[in-house]
Order: sequence, then structure tokens, then C-alpha cells
Amino acid sequence: MTIAYDVAGSGPTVLLIHSTVCDRRMWDPQVPALVGAGYRAVRADLRGFGETPMPDRPYDNARDMLDVLDDAGADRAAVVAASGGGRVGQELAARWPARVSALMLVNTAVDGHEPGEELRAFDEREEALLEAGDVDAATALNVATWLGPHADEATRAWVARMQRHAFEVQLADSAEVERVRVAYDVSAVTAPTLLVSGAHDLPDFTRIAAGLAARLPHARHVPLDWAGHLPSLERPEAFNALLLDFLRGGDG
Repeated sequence: MTIAYDVAGSGPTVLLIHSTVCDRRMWDPQVPALVGAGYRAVRADLRGFGETPMPDRPYDNARDMLDVLDDAGADRAAVVAASGGGRVGQELAARWPARVSALMLVNTAVDGHEPGEELRAFDEREEALLEAGDVDAATALNVATWLGPHADEATRAWVARMQRHAFEVQLADSAEVERVRVAYDVSAVTAPTLLVSGAHDLPDFTRIAAGLAARLPHARHVPLDWAGHLPSLERPEAFNALLLDFLRGGDG
């Protein structure tokens, strides 16, 4: 397989899909908690992130994650997915609902979302910095935008390393390879779903969570008053308690 992933622990499988600000290392604080609670943690790098190379042909992120589950010998898994990875988690759970036992979406993106003013301004600023070749400033912009007030300096440095690495990998590859787009309906998701949003995140992600909670058949929305965009890194202990509580109730 070209998708880099790792496995820790034994028991029911939990697939962790990272934010597109980070890579699979963002789940470092969650893996020991999952293993200690009797779960098997599987975490993978999407294409162009972490140790997974850029694609050399049309690719399908959701199919990639299904292939990871197959390669890891998991017939069924709970899926925990953040931000841009949340869109992959939704697609995986909608296209192959029998394979997903529970779905936790953390400040998730969603297909077809019209960005609000702040998110649009961020996208434009990031694009301008990268076009100017200022990867340092683009990295700093991401760290400032996506981490909430509880993130310490070590966490900010960690996110900066992951984000900068992704920029370097993606900017080094000039080939334009399209993502395969498969029509799916999120209402086909059968797994119990927890939608988490952060009060210190851009407002788009609270709106997305509320909208998906209304569309998904078995969903609830939990806003976190302390969180930014990456609560699993900002306050891992609080996030882990929420995660394990959900998995136990969601039959993960």
C-alpha cells in the first residue's frame, strides 16, 4: 500500500483520520488512551501528508481509508475524523455504512460548504503567501488560526512542524492529479454520530456541525466552550474523556 498507517493495541478498531492542518501524528495524545481503554487504534496519513506520498494517479481518499481497514484486518471500525479528514470520514461512513460502527467528527469540513467571511479571508491569505513562496508565514498563519487558547507553545510548534511538512511535500510535486469524486448522501450514514465544534474556531465549523446534526439520522452536536479547531491537541485529557465516553455508548 502507498498509504502510511500504524496500529496500536488490541480490541475493537478505531480509525483516526487527521486534519489537513496536520498528519496522523496529531493523534499522539489519543493512542495511549485508546489502547489503555481496550481499543485498537489505526491511524493513517492521507495522500500528501506525513509519510504518504502525493498521488500519481486519480485518487479516492475514502477508498484509501477503506483499504487501510482491509489491510489492517478490520471488518468494522469506529471512525474519528477531524477537519478536512472529517469529510473523508463522512464519505467512508456513507458509502460503506456497514463498515462504520460509530462516527465522531471534530470541527469537520463538509462538501458543498460556502465559506463565511473569515474562512474565505484565511484561504485567500494562505494562497497569497504560498504563491509568494513564504512557507514560514503560511505555516504561522495556520498555527494562529487553527489552535485555540489552551494550546501551549509545544503544541503550537508540533502543529507547525506537521503543517510545514505537508506544504513542503505538496509544493514539491507539480503534477495535478484529480481526486475521484463519488456522489454520496450523508443521510446514508447509519452509525451513531457525535459532532464536536469549538467556540474559539471559525464560525463555519459550528454551522457545519449543526447542519450535519440535522441531516444525519443518529447524530448529536456537542459544542466545546474551551476549544479551537484542534481540541484533541489543545486539551487532550478533556478530549479523550469525551472520545472514550462516546465510543462506549456508540459501540465502537
